[in-house]
Amino acid sequence: MDSYEIGVAQLKEMLGEEKADTVIDKFRSLSPAFEKEAVSVVFGRTWSREQIDLKTRSLCSICILASLGRINALRINFTLALKNGASKDEVIEVLLQVAIYAGYPAALDALSMLQEVLAEQNV
Repeated sequence: MDSYEIGVAQLKEMLGEEKADTVIDKFRSLSPAFEKEAVSVVFGRTWSREQIDLKTRSLCSICILASLGRINALRINFTLALKNGASKDEVIEVLLQVAIYAGYPAALDALSMLQEVLAEQNV
């Protein structure tokens, strides 16, 4: 399998087939080249690595994205984190780390997005 195929499989493992297809279709509608690269690199060559588990990758991603204020990407990563075994309390805990190192406004924005995601998923 090439990186793209590995990425598609990794994304489907984490999100389920239907939601993964939705993400892939959204990326493809924006730019087929972007979709191919994002799936290949992000999921095929990074998320599929075995050195750290998916839950840890998810929590790291949340910290980075919240710190950078990347709210759209944060939404999907909250979903990934919950599917990858992170609890609501663990996600909130990493957002406290964000508050310390990236500022309380960044953490507050992320907490607002988390609240939306949790409501959508009835968590």
